[in-house]
Amino acid sequence: MTSKLQVTIPKAIADRYLIAPGDEIEWLATADSVRVVPAKASTKPSNIAARLRLFDAATKRQQIRQSQKPRPKSPAGRGWTREDLYDRGRSR
Repeated sequence: MTSKLQVTIPKAIADRYLIAPGDEIEWLATADSVRVVPAKASTKPSNIAARLRLFDAATKRQQIRQSQKPRPKSPAGRGWTREDLYDRGRSR
């Protein structure tokens, strides 16, 4: 388990239960353990149109997140140019 509470499923187990990257899984709490099971097949989009709608929605969410981030400061006032880097250390 990582510091972000993410887990990695071993490849042998993923192959055995047909779990692929991007698949949804469910966590089931039992008396003294936690079971990980593949989510129901009905939650996966069955046709290309549905998959494209999901992709477009995810793209729109990402664009909204990126538009809310502050833009990095312009490097114009740093006192040197990229070309200065190539001349540094060379005899003049």
